Amino acid sequence: MNAHVSQGGWPVLVLNADFRPLSYYPLSLWSWQDAIKAVFLDRVNIVEYYDRAVRSPSFEIQLPSVVSLKSFVKPTTHPAFTRFNVFLRDRFVCQYCLASDDLTFDHIIPRSKGGQTTWENVVAACSPCNLRKGNLTTQQARMFPRQTPFAPTVHQLHRNGRLFPPNYLHDSWLDYLYWDTELDP
Repeated sequence: MNAHVSQGGWPVLVLNADFRPLSYYPLSLWSWQDAIKAVFLDRVNIVEYYDRAVRSPSFEIQLPSVVSLKSFVKPTTHPAFTRFNVFLRDRFVCQYCLASDDLTFDHIIPRSKGGQTTWENVVAACSPCNLRKGNLTTQQARMFPRQTPFAPTVHQLHRNGRLFPPNYLHDSWLDYLYWDTELDP
């Protein structure tokens, strides 16, 4: 469950049993309905609340804003190779011109020349650069990526994810996010 929710939708931050977010980008969010269901199924603990409640004729519950799983979910050690994770590794910019619009991905060694779709051969590229490079190698096109493509660790993706906070962060979530930053005295 990783619901896309809006500010008015009362999203719930989901923490692992160790109180760390399950994911930074996209941030681990559930809808309030899914969170209430998980509470009744005894799968989560409510950590923080909104100042709003939902009611039925015989029951009232304050809306959770932060929940923690009761069972620890072991984080993956090797992130999946996905278009989104390639963009996240490359910080959502074209590796040729640093544009951030109209991103796609480019094979350093084109597939037609035996290139594979792997972490080490794919970079984020804007459509104009991708079209300009076309079916050429980087040497033939004289277009070289800003960084050599690599297989990132989960830690590296989380670190990059922290650079792109979501549009909406409720105040009650802030104590559970970015815990490696310095705290005010």
